[in-house]
Amino acid sequence: MGFGGQDRLRASWATYYRGTHAVIVVIDSTDRARISIMKDELFRLLQHGDLEHSVVLVFANKQDLKDAMSPAEITDALSLHSIKTHDWHIQACCAITGEGLYDGLGWIAQKVGGKPNAA
Repeated sequence: MGFGGQDRLRASWATYYRGTHAVIVVIDSTDRARISIMKDELFRLLQHGDLEHSVVLVFANKQDLKDAMSPAEITDALSLHSIKTHDWHIQACCAITGEGLYDGLGWIAQKVGGKPNAA
C-alpha cells in the first residue's frame, strides 16, 4: 500500500485486509513534509483486527536521491520501534533500479512462508 493515494480511496483499503499475512508500505524517502501523515496512516492500518497477525515491510524508496531520508531517519519518523504487535522490517530500496526489492520480499517470504491462508 502506498500512502500517496487519494484520501477518498483509503476507506476502501480494509476490503483487502482479510487473510493478509504481510503489509508492504512504500515510503517516498524524499517526502519529509508528509512523513507524519504516513505515520498516522500506518498506525491506523495496524489497529485493524484483520491485520493483527500480519508482518510489516516498509520500503524506504528513492534511496538513489541525495535528499532521501535514511532508513534510520524513517524508522524514527514513523516510530517503528514502538510497534510491538507486529514483526516489522525497513528496507532501503530504489524502485527504478530494483535495488533492495528482493531483499525486502525475501524477508517477507522468510516470515510468512508456510502460513496457511485464513481467507
